[in-house]
Amino acid sequence: MKILVLGSGAREHAIILSLRAETDSHDITAAPGNAGIARDVTCATFDITDPVIVANVAIEMAADLVVIGPEAPLVAGVADELREQGIPVFGPGKAAAQLEGSKTFAKRVMDAAGVPSGRATRATSLAEVESALDAFGSPYVVKADGLAAGKGVLVTHDRDAARDHARAYLPHGSILVEEFLEGQEVSLFLLSDGHRVLPLSPAQDYKRLGDGDAGPNTGGMGAYSPLPWLDETFGSEEAFVDEVIRTVAQPVITQLAEDQTPFIGLLYAGLILTSKRDNADDSGIRVIEFNARFGDPETQVVLPRLATPLSQLLLAAATGTLDDSDRPEFSMTTAVTVVLASENYPAKPITGRQITGLDAAEAIEGVHIAHAATTDAGGRLTASGGRVLNVVALGTTFSEARERAYDAIGLIELEGAQYRSDIARCVAD
Repeated sequence: MKILVLGSGAREHAIILSLRAETDSHDITAAPGNAGIARDVTCATFDITDPVIVANVAIEMAADLVVIGPEAPLVAGVADELREQGIPVFGPGKAAAQLEGSKTFAKRVMDAAGVPSGRATRATSLAEVESALDAFGSPYVVKADGLAAGKGVLVTHDRDAARDHARAYLPHGSILVEEFLEGQEVSLFLLSDGHRVLPLSPAQDYKRLGDGDAGPNTGGMGAYSPLPWLDETFGSEEAFVDEVIRTVAQPVITQLAEDQTPFIGLLYAGLILTSKRDNADDSGIRVIEFNARFGDPETQVVLPRLATPLSQLLLAAATGTLDDSDRPEFSMTTAVTVVLASENYPAKPITGRQITGLDAAEAIEGVHIAHAATTDAGGRLTASGGRVLNVVALGTTFSEARERAYDAIGLIELEGAQYRSDIARCVAD
């Protein structure tokens, strides 16, 4: 197929690597891509948030499929214009993308669909925020209602910090103050064609900057898949996934379809496994958030384990034919990714510094690198953002995958670089 992939991060690089692993006959173009992606496929530069421009490019290249990676083009309505032009696109329209673009919208959909989540109060003033903080108590959970590049959520015992976080985001929209939920977190991706859902394999990511979940929230500092500890509570990964489909994913997709806002694309369910039970049928699974696209960095550990051709799944979702598709299959391989970030990330990362050692890192068995924010500066690979690279390692055990990942990242040189040393330690054999 001729495939246009929109985006410039490690998530998009992971998607492209998965597509290229199927066959060399796919003709893939990325926009805008990055230095690593440009080494694998053709890259183009245009405004990926302009629906008309994207549609014209897709028509000109005779694209069989457009895959929208980041959230900004989705909430800008790029998928709507592509569908108007008859181009298959993997990604929800503007209305359905509000599931990520507005946490208030997501709460309303969950309430209507009867999906379990934590209690929340929407606040539009600092006084309302303070009242909600006092009502829910510590730990305080404060979320910006709109898109905030993974940095709009604060969980803290410090009331003043919670108040200040809300104050910083109030000029840009409303705030959600939520009940704190305690338990293991799980990321689950679900493909949807607007009516049916098919699951991918669960993953767990690490949001905090430092080891032991210290420091500020980030876009994600690492991840691993699968999650062997799901067996303890649910008997198997499949049983857990079936429960999420029954109580979360299918009700949300059905509700959106009934609201005339069909969700076509990737439903990212950010879940927490609590000990809270409202009735005998309650599994304790609660929704923390939804995203309307593949998650980053979880994509980097889920897709390398996918045995079913990714292109078939994306096209089936885009064309409304998931009913004809079997449940995706995954290898028994373990996958770990460690994010290499620039100095001073996530505040104001220092960019423009040279990166070396990638060839040596990728020479380690089972290791590949997904580029997140890199550019070619006169033949020198340099960092162009906060999260720079994802070192991805596969193994027969988590211990093996972790050893490979950390051996590889130790060979990469970037002045001031930072990364966590405890990714997947909890599941290492």
